[in-house]
Formats: sequence, structure tokens, C-alpha cells
Amino acid sequence: MGITGKDLIEMGFAPGPHFPAMIAAANKAAESGDDVRAAVADLAPPDPICLRQQSLSFFENIRAENDDERDNVEAVRKTMNELMRTPVLKAGAVMPDACPAGSVGTIPVGGVVASEAIHPGMHSADICCSMALTNFGRADPLIVLDAMHRVTHFGPGGREEIRMPDDVAKAVDGNTMTRDFIDIGHRDMGTQGDGNHFAYVGQLKSTGDTVLVTHHGSRGFGARVYKRGMRVADNFRRKLSPETPKGNAWIPADTKEGETYWDALQIVREWTKANHYVLHDMAAEAAGIKSLDRFWNEHNFVFRKSDGLFYHGKGATPAFDGWASDATDLTIIPLNMAEPILIVRGQNASNGLGFSPHGAGRNFSRTQHRRRNDHRTDAEIFTEETAGIDARFFMGIPDISELPSAYKNAASVRSQIDEYGLAEIVDEVLPFGCIMAGDWEKEAPWRKLPTPQDKETGR
Repeated sequence: MGITGKDLIEMGFAPGPHFPAMIAAANKAAESGDDVRAAVADLAPPDPICLRQQSLSFFENIRAENDDERDNVEAVRKTMNELMRTPVLKAGAVMPDACPAGSVGTIPVGGVVASEAIHPGMHSADICCSMALTNFGRADPLIVLDAMHRVTHFGPGGREEIRMPDDVAKAVDGNTMTRDFIDIGHRDMGTQGDGNHFAYVGQLKSTGDTVLVTHHGSRGFGARVYKRGMRVADNFRRKLSPETPKGNAWIPADTKEGETYWDALQIVREWTKANHYVLHDMAAEAAGIKSLDRFWNEHNFVFRKSDGLFYHGKGATPAFDGWASDATDLTIIPLNMAEPILIVRGQNASNGLGFSPHGAGRNFSRTQHRRRNDHRTDAEIFTEETAGIDARFFMGIPDISELPSAYKNAASVRSQIDEYGLAEIVDEVLPFGCIMAGDWEKEAPWRKLPTPQDKETGR
């Protein structure tokens, strides 16, 4: 009689769905005279890792200046303390623009963690949310803004007339975690989404040159890759650390799944970069102008440093040398539509784990912001807060939760960048105008009750 599951249990292996493969390998080894335990050891799942009972300390690069900010900082601190109990994390930090982004234990916006593994939930669904800047020299900013308004696309839906570049499509098709979404990758190319994503036109403080700056991520394409990564991570979580919250699950980097997901992240990054520059090039063609220079950086991503750890920036801008093969020494930090966009040089501050902020952040939610302003009409808020700039909403209805008062005080964020030594501000893009999605849900078709005429026509 050959080796059975009972024999494996006596050897100390726990039963489970892996047992049939282990039994087959054990019998093959026994027939060949090989060491049975050695032959099956790699087929057994690792022993579960218990959740840390003590939270690791983390760097706080944030200072509260009023009651709203004190409440926000306390909420950030609470969620980071829980987050830092995740077993494979080694270090953490929060940026001056930090704010909560989910239940307690979820990495906050403006959070950075260093880990032995890759956590899809710590770069979030908007993989590679990023900034791109193109310099158009002495072009008229109004012409650039009008051109961008004509060629871009915000809100739901995609585009049929634009395709992703051939090299990006080939990479997408070559990875098992991205291949199924190639049609979505084509559909979403040339789109910017909604929420806080924007197209901003301004002029460099240093030269007066007109520049276009865009902010968006990987759209539905990246979101689907994220969901697939989360499923893989949760499979590992249930085996390795069932006490860890699902949102903090990880994919071990040295597994086949880890290598495939890491490659998938790089593909999503290339897709997102191409998406920025497709729009910039379309705007240039529509305006009849040429670009002089361009650069970009992501702020929702995972970076691997020479220490072998994976640095997850959830709304945090890389500020260390060589953060990517196409990295320049400059990165981009927006504040709000009425404030200059900062062009900075990273300082690789140890207290920031080599990161800087990604923007101005929020002290309270969109709903809270609306409630605080319910004594004013949307038109009054819009007129007051966009005075002096050409502010536009692609869907035609202003989104009040994206106006300047919804964000942290820009001057405070700037001062804390300097106070904590996170980055050096080397130039600014002075605001001329901005395009955002707007409130595309307010008059969405599914929110409208059908009229008797609609019912008669079947609409």
C-alpha cells in the first residue's frame, strides 16, 4: 500500500486541497527511493502568520492648524496605527495632505508603506493615478484650454476612435493579468474619468511659457487589473494571515503570481503614461502648436528600491533618485484649481520614506463639504471660488466638492513640504484655467423619472 493522507498528517502536514498533489508526489518519491518529506514540502502551504499585536511606529509629516485638521490628523493616525500591524510591513509615513480613505486600517491618501510584498489595496483601484506636463512655449493659454476642451473626454463611457499604442497593446496581450482587458484598454484610451481628475492650463512662473497639466489614472483598465490582483492577494491572505483585513492582503513577491502582478503594474503604468500624452498630442494638433518639453510622475503606485522592499505610495509622489527608468529630477504637485501647481525636486527625506505629497488633500468628505456650504447656492460658491480663472466642467454642471474650499489650505501644505524637508519647490504653474468632469451623476438618465411621453415611445 502506498503513502496516504494519514501518513502525511503523521509527518506533520495539515490536510487540505493541496493533499492529492502531495500524495502523488510522495508516492513517486518513495518509488524512486527519494526523500519523501523533501519531495512534498514545497507543495504544502506555508504556516499562517498571525497579525501583529503591536503596531510599528511611522513618521508623521503633518501638522494640524485648526479643529478640522486636528480631527483629520487623529483619524489618519488611528488608521495608520491599525495598518502598521500588517505582518509584512517594515516602515510607514504620512504626508502633509494625508486624509482617511476607508475603514480604520485602510491606508490613507497621503500614506506610504514599505513592505516585503505587494499589496493591491495599498495602491488602490486607480493604479498609477498620475500627473503629466507639456510645455507649449509662448502659445496663447486660451487657445490651449479651448483645444483641450474639444479633444478630451470626462465622465462615463469610452471612445472608439482612439486606440492604445501598438507596443502597449502588445504588452497588455502578453500578461495573463492584463490580457483579458485589452478591449477596455483600447476603449478607455483618451479619457480622464471624473472626481478630482483634471486638465489644467497655466503659465510657468519662471518663463511665462504656457503649459498643459493633466491628472488622471488608469481608468477602467487599471481598475480591473486591481480587482484581479485583490482576488489573488486574498487567496494568499486566507492561507498566510487570515486575521489580516482583506484590504491589506498581499501577494508574495517571490511567487509566480507576484512576478506576474508586478509586470502587470508596469504595463498599467505604460498605458497611463500613453493616455496622458495621447491627450496632450491631440490638444497640440487641435491648437496647431508644438510641444517643447514634457515630463510626468505617478502618485498611486508601488516602487521597488535597492533594499528589496516595495514602497506603496497611496497619493504620495516619489521623491527619491531613480524612482523609475524614465524619471526626471522633477515631479508635479497640484493644490487646487485656483492655486499654482508646484514643480518640485525631491529631497529623499528619510522621514518621508523618500516621498512627498501628491496634492492638497481633504480635511472632510465631499458630503461634509456640501453640508457646510448649504447656506450658499452652487452658483454663488462657483462664482466666488473661481474668480480670476477660466474654470470649466465638462458635463456642464459644476461639482462643488471639487472647488478650492473642499481642499486643505494650500499655503499650509506648501509650508509643511518645506518644514519636513520633503521636496524643494523649483517652479510654479500659475493658473489660467481648468477643466474637470463636473457633476455627471446629477442629471444622469437613470436618475430621471420617465414622462408619459417617454413611456409611450418606449424611451
